[in-house]
Amino acid sequence: QVQLVESGGGLVQAGGSLRLSCAASGRTFSGASMGWFRQAPGKEREFVGQIRWNSGNTYYADSVKGQFTISRDNAKNTVYLQMNSLKPEDTAVYYCVGSRTISWSTRPESYDYWGQGTQVTVSS
Repeated sequence: QVQLVESGGGLVQAGGSLRLSCAASGRTFSGASMGWFRQAPGKEREFVGQIRWNSGNTYYADSVKGQFTISRDNAKNTVYLQMNSLKPEDTAVYYCVGSRTISWSTRPESYDYWGQGTQVTVSS
């Protein structure tokens, strides 16, 4: 019964920044994990990063380390993905994900709840 609602996607020029938001409703995620995946056209779904809701500890894919930052606002029950220095290869549909049970995972099947996805397009 958890719903994830994403926002913030759009078109941005290479080198620009964008912040995605994911608001969770139906249940809080204290002690649970949330994260982000992305899927580019013709490519497999790719892990981006993860955050433990309670502690705020994060884990990132090598491809985005130093470029993307995941954070959360406990009061708003919202997770953010701050994307800086965007490149055309960052173009993808970005999905917010959540799990009430797992600790750390890069596998899509580990996450029970998925947002609708939001398109991020980076022009060259």
